[in-house]
Amino acid sequence: MLFLIGFGLTVVGGAMMILYLNLIPAGLSWTSYWQFVLSQPECQLFFVGLILMIPGYYRLSKRIK
Repeated sequence: MLFLIGFGLTVVGGAMMILYLNLIPAGLSWTSYWQFVLSQPECQLFFVGLILMIPGYYRLSKRIK
């Protein structure tokens, strides 16, 4: 369950990061883009999801063996 919740959060956060890539043609540099993305709560869900997926993956892999 932990893995699936993490996966869902990662998908939502990753999709928002991709959507915000449209700011680069509007004149933002890559540095400004990353500063902006890291300050947005919906993009931070990507990293929270990754943190949840890692222990969820190890728990899942132990059950399969």
